[in-house]
Amino acid sequence: MSATGPIGYFVHHQGRGHAERAAALANALIDLRNVTLFCARDDIFPALDERIELHLIPSLFEPTGREAPAMAALPMPGIVHCAPLGWPSITQGFASIAQWFVEAEPALFVTDVSAELGQLARLCSVPHVAVLQHGERGDAGHMAAYDSAVGLLAPYAEQLEQQERTAGMRGKTHYASGIGVDCAEFPTREEARRRLALNDAEEIVLVIAGGGGEGTPSAPLTLGARNEPDARWITIGQVRSEWHETPPGNLEHRGWVDNPRDWIAAADRIVSSCGNTTVHMILAAGKPWVVIPEWRYFDEQFCKAEVLDREGLAAVSRHWPSHAGAWDRLWHAAGLIDIDRQRAVIAAEPAKAAAQWLDRLSSQLWRGTEQRPTLEAVA
Repeated sequence: MSATGPIGYFVHHQGRGHAERAAALANALIDLRNVTLFCARDDIFPALDERIELHLIPSLFEPTGREAPAMAALPMPGIVHCAPLGWPSITQGFASIAQWFVEAEPALFVTDVSAELGQLARLCSVPHVAVLQHGERGDAGHMAAYDSAVGLLAPYAEQLEQQERTAGMRGKTHYASGIGVDCAEFPTREEARRRLALNDAEEIVLVIAGGGGEGTPSAPLTLGARNEPDARWITIGQVRSEWHETPPGNLEHRGWVDNPRDWIAAADRIVSSCGNTTVHMILAAGKPWVVIPEWRYFDEQFCKAEVLDREGLAAVSRHWPSHAGAWDRLWHAAGLIDIDRQRAVIAAEPAKAAAQWLDRLSSQLWRGTEQRPTLEAVA
């Protein structure tokens, strides 16, 4: 391992946001040093520079049928989140990464996200950077990864940090607001509506339905749309209907779309959950915005919603409105949002700045080791 060694990056394969973030950072970093990505899938990444190595490993979270059933009920120790016993796929995955540590002599390893792999890197004497997420993450597993990390990478602005994060954590955190999210200049409302064949004169409320869980419930949307007969409510994404709802004529469901940026630009107002990609796209566009967080591990979205509310960037409800008056209160709050403050949260070149930070950090950590013998020479 050396100051000029490569940087490895573990990518959780269950979220495209993780892959998009990793791709943006790797593409910016490859001109500075070699990069190897580790993931259980290779079909979730946007275009990667041909110099980037993508190393497939078994999934660390999904059973294959080869697991030992007698150990399935054994409890997890407090310092891990996902470390079941008797999983050959986990053994193989960890062994593959540990072998790369030996052969590649990396300068740094980034984990996005896995408390266990952060601890593996530390135990293998490899410095690691952990990607920091919103949520109630003061448990022993998260803190073991964060405390043992040489740095933390937050894919959001320092302005959106949680109040309980300690000075020690903040001091070693690089904030990269909007990294991996297409926050480039949005088309104007008129340009977007022409592309989507929408009428310039009508008021449009866009509902961005999340992909997690069972989908966004349609019943609360029927209440909101029926309360505004002169507005056109349009949903994109996965919506779940219920037998008791009575959909009004001004509510329509478009399903999954390939051009969410155009829909966001075309909207007058937006309703959404607060996944990382959705949050940064809406902030970049600047819109009156109602946020209703979805269930996620460690209350990730609820904690993100709280900081958006605290900073006056969104009108937040912890649950879906159950009557028209609740929608009225939310829209009144959303109308007070300063959209220029929303846009100011997004960094200009977050991937480039994060890549430079990782490169500098790597060089600083290994300063003074430039002339030491390699492992092969020692052997």
